[in-house]
Amino acid sequence: MFRRTAIAAAILLTAASVSVPAAYAAPAQVASLPTAAVALGDSFVSGEGAGAYAPVVDVNGTAQNFPGWSAPNSNAYFCHRSANASLHQANLPGIQARFNLACSGGRPYDIASASNTRDKGRTVASQLDQLRAVGQTHDIDLVLIGLGSNNSSFTFGDVATKCANRFIADAWTGWWEFWAYLGGPVEQAPCASGDLATDAQMAAATAETTNALRSLLTTLAEIDADGQHRVVFQDYTNPLPFDLQSSYHTADGRDDSRDKFRDLGAVRYAAGCPIHRASLSAGHIFSGNLGNLVRSAHTTLSAEFPGADLVYLNVQRAFDGARLCENTGSPTGTLATPIRLMDGPTGVFVTSLSGKDKIAIQRIANACVTYFQTCQESWHPNAAGHAVLGQCLSGAATTANRTVACVRSGTGSITVS
Repeated sequence: MFRRTAIAAAILLTAASVSVPAAYAAPAQVASLPTAAVALGDSFVSGEGAGAYAPVVDVNGTAQNFPGWSAPNSNAYFCHRSANASLHQANLPGIQARFNLACSGGRPYDIASASNTRDKGRTVASQLDQLRAVGQTHDIDLVLIGLGSNNSSFTFGDVATKCANRFIADAWTGWWEFWAYLGGPVEQAPCASGDLATDAQMAAATAETTNALRSLLTTLAEIDADGQHRVVFQDYTNPLPFDLQSSYHTADGRDDSRDKFRDLGAVRYAAGCPIHRASLSAGHIFSGNLGNLVRSAHTTLSAEFPGADLVYLNVQRAFDGARLCENTGSPTGTLATPIRLMDGPTGVFVTSLSGKDKIAIQRIANACVTYFQTCQESWHPNAAGHAVLGQCLSGAATTANRTVACVRSGTGSITVS
């Protein structure tokens, strides 16, 4: 895949972002340009959950450092581009520079348009404009793209919030209390697959994502110095198992099929998986459908761009055996971040809900709504998870196949085949 085999080792360049010039100029001669790998897309590529977030250049050309927990979530910094993202942890021989242009919460819209021109977007230039800037100074040899989990029909954050909130409501508040205190019912049933995304929404999201990826391939053909680059379409992995380990099934003699089970609610929150067991199947159907979305886009665009080097990377089994609440001791030893909230924009995560009443629970949950940055790391790959995804990317970067799956074995070894 990589053509400069004389380079003995990759040189890691942690580039948080790049400034976008007023006018695009043709790149310098290809022979003089260093090679680059670029990441585009959303949170599973930007490094959300992995910490070590770098400053991000906003639409005005200003590098935004951490602005404080109560700052607007639209701040460019909250793209959460991590030095621990999979792009930076992958072994990519021949690559001299790495640019993470992805943004947590990124949508297909953000590929060709500035994110701040849509609702709830961050103040960053379009990802293609940022890519054009890289193309002026580097020969782009590898592009990692993760796109589709957020779109005009649904977002991963909304899906996760919906199912977690239903569990919390069910755990802490009896049915009669909804009428007595809230004036009516509040949804507390487990999530069904149709609650997360309907077939029509998935179809719309697939078309939207495919159109954005088409614009990416067209732009790469225009700006890449030598016209040779591999594009890896990565899908998504579910942070939760198909079923919870048995120690998380009951607490104080109660399971989650009855009304009000606060002790169990506290146990699962502490372990990072505040979710009904009955919601897990719907969650895996949803993540599987996201895989189908990415696979469909890859198939469509491979036919439209027959000469392009496009690889579909399936990572849906990359966290097997190390998901939240799959084993005792969770979240220790897992590859995903637990759901974690704050009691206001304090910077201090609430790790236990034990002993808290429904008023405190509501206040803590509301902090996530008002200050989304206080909870946006929840249910994402952690630094160890991004290291695994880096191994997946390493395999996808060099494979002769155009469709590969990255699978974690029971011993923790990673295979890309």
